[in-house]
Amino acid sequence: MSYLIIDYDSTFIKVESLDELSKNSKKFNKKIHKEIIKITELGMEGKISFSESLEKRLKLIESDKEDVQNTLKVLENQITDSFKENEEFLKNYSEQIFIVSSGFHELIDPIVTRYGINKNNIFANNFLYEKNKIIGFNKNNPLSKSHGKVEIVKSLNLKGKVFVIGDGYTDYEIKRDGYADTFFLFIENIKRDSIIKSADYLLKSLDQLIKIIK
Repeated sequence: MSYLIIDYDSTFIKVESLDELSKNSKKFNKKIHKEIIKITELGMEGKISFSESLEKRLKLIESDKEDVQNTLKVLENQITDSFKENEEFLKNYSEQIFIVSSGFHELIDPIVTRYGINKNNIFANNFLYEKNKIIGFNKNNPLSKSHGKVEIVKSLNLKGKVFVIGDGYTDYEIKRDGYADTFFLFIENIKRDSIIKSADYLLKSLDQLIKIIK
């Protein structure tokens, strides 16, 4: 039995969902948006801790539930090409696929469940709201902290081969800490040169992975 641990941002979808939320918010500010993208990159490359990255970005984003719904409409059209083309594989393999993301359930679940992924197999953060406005995130969630993905995969206690597919340093940490057999650096949407040396394989598309595991 083999299992796939798949990242969401820049992997299942072409973009970073939190960056998109910033861009599609009513209170969009170009200067602040550029700062958010910069912080995202620093976190993805492992240059600052993930918890620091998340905290800084959410302090800058001014969004509410309506903005979340509008962003979802954008994300529907941002599914990674090779994932869209292999919808049948994702549905057939859904019991063995886990989405482990430092993104947010509200921006993930409605998208990936359309591809047959079980809600119980989706691990992500949660926004905290006050009168529909996003005021923060649940800090008790392991994924809101550094090494959160490692903690989640460890808790799954999967028996069999475990493959991690993602574009960032936090995905590599799962393999580094011994909870995955192989780390596939996903480069269909973005290629982070600083992480290449940590990858077992560079994955140009989901098609390549399917050929390897079948």
